[in-house]
Amino acid sequence: MTIEVRVPQLPESVADATLVAWHKKPGDAVARDENLVDLETDKVVLEVPAPASGVIAELKVKDGATVTSGQLLALLEEGAAAGVAAGKATTAADEGAAAKSDAGARKSDASAEKSAAGRGAPTVGEKLAPSVRRLVEEHKLDAGAIPGSGRDGRITKGDVLSHLTGRESAATSAGSASAAAGTAGPRAERRVPMTRLRARIAERLVQAQATAAMLTTFNEVDLTAVNELRARYKERFEKVHGARLGFMSFFVKACIEGLRRYPAVNASVDGSDIVYHEYYDIGVAVSTDRGLVVPVLRDADMMSFGGIEQSVVSYANRAREGSLTIEDLTGGTFTITNGGVFGSLLSTPILNMPQSAILGMHKIQQRPVVVDDQVVVRPMMYLAMSYDHRLIDGREAVQFLVAVKDALEDPARLLLQV
Repeated sequence: MTIEVRVPQLPESVADATLVAWHKKPGDAVARDENLVDLETDKVVLEVPAPASGVIAELKVKDGATVTSGQLLALLEEGAAAGVAAGKATTAADEGAAAKSDAGARKSDASAEKSAAGRGAPTVGEKLAPSVRRLVEEHKLDAGAIPGSGRDGRITKGDVLSHLTGRESAATSAGSASAAAGTAGPRAERRVPMTRLRARIAERLVQAQATAAMLTTFNEVDLTAVNELRARYKERFEKVHGARLGFMSFFVKACIEGLRRYPAVNASVDGSDIVYHEYYDIGVAVSTDRGLVVPVLRDADMMSFGGIEQSVVSYANRAREGSLTIEDLTGGTFTITNGGVFGSLLSTPILNMPQSAILGMHKIQQRPVVVDDQVVVRPMMYLAMSYDHRLIDGREAVQFLVAVKDALEDPARLLLQV
């Protein structure tokens, strides 16, 4: 029976997708739910699984093509692979002694695979995340030669990048030796098409600058009290919640208090209307090798510190593995981005349209400050809030940032909501 493999239904906000790469070719046997092809939208990479076990009969779309919801991708002959397997099983049954020998060999191979898994090496048939698979295929790497540091020895994107860095370092050393011998290296260039995600990021950044009357206001916050709380409760917190007590939960809670006081910061412009959101869906920017993505903490005001930290870690891991869904990235009323993890001391974040404001966190630095007429050294962070001046007045922007600063410098406010 011939089965059609089609593009899954895309969300309303996604018009089309790019077919990144086929993982099977005509004549290949596939198992039910095995990934056949990766589709890249402007937000996430989608996998298209085989609807049944069988053999690929024909591919209807080539790599790099643009596809839409419901479009025919391939034809699959159901049961063909199963029939071949049944024939092999019959032959094996006729050869009793050979079957026992084969069984012993398979048992030995399985033991070897388990041993390899124990060493962290990828096992045969291990499922790679789409982003990892793309890197492996683009650079023509042998996945079996890359040690996996993920759960159950899975290969992560960081493992592949580290492997590539090692190869490049070796190549650089070889190139330096050639240069020392008087041999000039090639002046190479490489042209690659912009990914859908990168193109979408570019589009949204230009849209923000062309549409919003964007300004940025700055302040600084003393994180002494937050650091003391983290040091006092970090072990108990991690034992109870299974996640480290980081800074993001404090900043999310502090921003929510500011948004409650200044609703315009949590609003957006829709044509000639202002939409005031009476809920708090906080986007947390996460950097990946494909670009910046912003998964959303839904109803963050209802979440505990532990729930926020667990969600942030989960989103970060899934973003780097390329397994976020479109639902994870849709919506959001306010965004927090942390350039401090890369060492940024001060920056002006750009709006995540159609939101009207974004908070930028930065590097924590020990600096001398005056407290009660005494010069003391404190862990200080510069804060930056970019906002849409069409909707938010400068007074509101400054007062919102001061409210965030006050809540962080006296975290008891977050519990008492004062």
